[in-house]
Amino acid sequence: MNGEKSRKVFVIDTNVLIHKSDAILSFKQSDVVIPLWVLEELDKLKSFSDERGRSARHAVRFLDEVCSHGDISKGVKIENGISVRVDVKEHSHSDHTLMNDKADNKIIYSALHLQEKGETVFFVSKDINARVKASALGIKAVDYKKQTVNINDFYPGSKEYSAEHFNKEIVEKFFNGSTVKWDEKLLQNQYILISDKTKRGLGKYDYETGTVSEISYAGESISGINPLNDRQKIAFDMLLDDSIKLVSLVGKAGTGKTLLAIAAGIQKVVVDKIYNRVLVSRPVIPMGKDIGYLPGDKEEKMSHWMQPIFDNLSQIIEAVPDKQEQKNMENLVKNKQIEVEALTYIRGRSLPNQYIIIDEAQNLTPHEIKTVVSRAGENTKIILTGDPDQIDNPYLDASSNGLTYLVESFKGQKLFAHIMLEKTERSALSDLAAKLL
Repeated sequence: MNGEKSRKVFVIDTNVLIHKSDAILSFKQSDVVIPLWVLEELDKLKSFSDERGRSARHAVRFLDEVCSHGDISKGVKIENGISVRVDVKEHSHSDHTLMNDKADNKIIYSALHLQEKGETVFFVSKDINARVKASALGIKAVDYKKQTVNINDFYPGSKEYSAEHFNKEIVEKFFNGSTVKWDEKLLQNQYILISDKTKRGLGKYDYETGTVSEISYAGESISGINPLNDRQKIAFDMLLDDSIKLVSLVGKAGTGKTLLAIAAGIQKVVVDKIYNRVLVSRPVIPMGKDIGYLPGDKEEKMSHWMQPIFDNLSQIIEAVPDKQEQKNMENLVKNKQIEVEALTYIRGRSLPNQYIIIDEAQNLTPHEIKTVVSRAGENTKIILTGDPDQIDNPYLDASSNGLTYLVESFKGQKLFAHIMLEKTERSALSDLAAKLL
């Protein structure tokens, strides 16, 4: 491309630029090739109102800026030793029979053409099938993993200890509610569980003082919901702590993530009056057009996507024994103290004095998570719930989704707390299904 045969050439698939619009800047001291068919796909996506459309527009603007510095069809040098070129030619190959009417295959043929010219080529794509096809043609195919975490070392948010490993005096002080000095260095707001043969204690670590204190939450019912295990108690503690502004609840189906978050939100808005309203949202992951193309008004469009949220609200209302109190809770939705909104409609807004719950956050990219969290206004708390093993976004996995990326980035921060909920409380069948299937 530029006469430097030792330089690596990265051919970028469209989905990489949708995942991270400035992904080109990640390939330092290398040549980046954008096949013309990538621009065609960006052109189709740029009118979408969802995050794909925003990323497509940002990527096109980025390339437009590159064009202002030279002839992009020949290659333009930008920062960090990166050269960017758009391959404007259509390539085919007589020895291979990939369908030429598919943009994915045309992009792969661009990479194959460069490799046959003697370049050291890497085809970069978030699409597993595209990578498999490229590999079958002898091209080195790689995933874009700039923002990934090692899911095997994922931060659990808590740590368990057996009382027998500690000085009896320290254990007794802790069980009696005293703050104790902790020899092991943990992360800020990391929770601990200490147990002996007769009792268990829950505490939270303070990094600045190196101490552990008993959690503030005393185990009482919150909006009619009672915690059923220790980690649910920990979840309530961080959800009700006004000093913690960002919370992540991660766990498999039936562990109570969304239910606990909504119950705590009602408590903070209606009883404690710390926030003006509970705003519950979840990403819409359409396989094609986004929610705007569905029939009906806004409420009708969202009803199917948001049904799991309404199911949790119904469970909370039914858990309240007093009939008048049940009516009062139902009125919370009518009075918009609880509002359910598609994530598409809250991006770009500044949201002060809100208790915001983002459900199914594992379906968001790292860039989308950043967009959502950066919307938080003064006195706003954000709760992210999700299961990294249940991802509907075709270009994300347990290691590359925005939820796990956020936990890895924020762990140890004073404003952040996280817990892995492990025990399914929905039913024995649900628990067994989560384990076996």
